[in-house]
Amino acid sequence: MPLMQLIIVLVVVGVILWLINTYIPMEQTIKKILNVVVIIAVILWLLSAFGVIGSLQGIRIGR
Repeated sequence: MPLMQLIIVLVVVGVILWLINTYIPMEQTIKKILNVVVIIAVILWLLSAFGVIGSLQGIRIGR
């Protein structure tokens, strides 16, 4: 994946998260949970994109 595409995806995710945090009224705890979930998902995606961890296709949730 090209570096420019990674940067664009990170900027888009950041702007969307900022818009949600700024303009959608919700409790502070829900915002914190949303931020943590998005950050963990982005970190896992970046690690997968750089090949630090294997493909995320092999991860199964449940049975």
